[in-house]
Amino acid sequence: MSELRDLLRMRWARLQRQISYSDGPALTFLVALALALIIAGRLAEDVVPQTSVVFAMVLASLWLGPRTLPWFVIFCLVGVVYLAAYTPDISTVTVVRVLITFAIGLLIIVTSFRRMRLGVAGPRGESMFVDLRDRIARQGAIPTLPAEWHVESASRAAGGTSFGGDFIVASRSTDGSTLELIVVDVSGKGIEAGTRSLLLSGAFGGLASAVAADSFLGDANTYLLRQEWTEGFATAIHLHLSLATGDFELRKAGHPPAVWLHAGSGRWSVLDSDGPVLGLIPGATFETVRGTLMPDDALVMFTDGLVETVDRDIASGIDKLAGRAQMLLPSGYERGARRLIDDLSSSNDDGALVLVHRRPPYAAARR
Repeated sequence: MSELRDLLRMRWARLQRQISYSDGPALTFLVALALALIIAGRLAEDVVPQTSVVFAMVLASLWLGPRTLPWFVIFCLVGVVYLAAYTPDISTVTVVRVLITFAIGLLIIVTSFRRMRLGVAGPRGESMFVDLRDRIARQGAIPTLPAEWHVESASRAAGGTSFGGDFIVASRSTDGSTLELIVVDVSGKGIEAGTRSLLLSGAFGGLASAVAADSFLGDANTYLLRQEWTEGFATAIHLHLSLATGDFELRKAGHPPAVWLHAGSGRWSVLDSDGPVLGLIPGATFETVRGTLMPDDALVMFTDGLVETVDRDIASGIDKLAGRAQMLLPSGYERGARRLIDDLSSSNDDGALVLVHRRPPYAAARR
C-alpha cells in the first residue's frame, strides 16, 4: 500500500511539474480567452472594444514561453484586424486604437525575442534568479555552533537590489571542531557584480569544505585566474577558527583588515596582513595572522563598503566601525551584525559583515 501511495505521489509531482513548465494548459486557456474576446467584440462592439484583446496578450507575456508567445500575439493581432474590417464606420479613433494595439503586440514580440536566450517565460526566469539569490544566502548561513560561540552575518546590496558583489561563505568541518568564515567582495557593485558573485559563492563554498585552510586563498586565486574575466578580481578575508580553543588563523587578499575587540582591556586592534587581490597574480602567497579569542572577545570582518566612502578614508571608517562595535559590548552582541550594517552601510555600495563573539562561561551556560 505504501509503495502505491509513493508511486501516486511521484506521478502527481511529475504532473505538477509538467503543468508548471509546459505552455499547453496556459496556451489553451489564452486561445479560448482571445477567441471569446474577439467574438464578443464582433457581436457586441459597443460593450467589448477591439482593444480588449490586449488583455489576452498581456497575460500571454506573463505565462507563455518565448517560442510560443510571438505566434499567440500574431493570432491576437489577426483577430484585431478581423474586428476592424467588420467595423461599419472606421473613424480616426478606431485607427488609433488598432495602431496602439499593434504597437503593444510588437513590443511584446520584441521582449519575447530578448527572452529567447534564456528560453523561459518572464515569471519562470524571475523565479530562477530568486532561487539563485536564496542559494547565495544559504552559503552564508551560519551553521549550528556550540553555546560558547555566537556568530552573525549581514549583507546589503547597492541600490536596494537583491543581488550584490559582496557575499559570505560559512562552513563547519565534518567533525565540528573548526569553522571557516569567508567574506568576499567581487569587483563592481549591485547587479553588475551579481552574476560573478553567483558563480564565486558556489565555487568558494565548495573550496571551503574541500581544501585545507592554508591553501584556500591560493586555490581561489587560481580559480579566478582560469575564468579570464575582464573584471575578474575579488578581495576576500578568511577566518579559520577552532571552536574548542578559540585559536584562529586569519588571511586576507587585498581586503580590509579585521577588527579584534578585546574584552579584557576594553580596547580593539586591527588584524592586518599582506596578500594580493584574487585573480590578478599567479602563484600569490598570503600572510597568516594567528591569535586566540578569549571569553567575551569579538572579531569583526567586513567589506570596504562599510568603512570607505567618498568623504571618508578607510582608516577613519575602521575607527568608526570599531567604536560602534565596542558600544555593543554592554548590551550584548545579539543582532549586532545587522545593527552595524544598518548604521554604517551606504546605499551606493555593497556591504557585508560577519561578527564572531566568544561568550563567557556564565553566558554560555545559560544557552
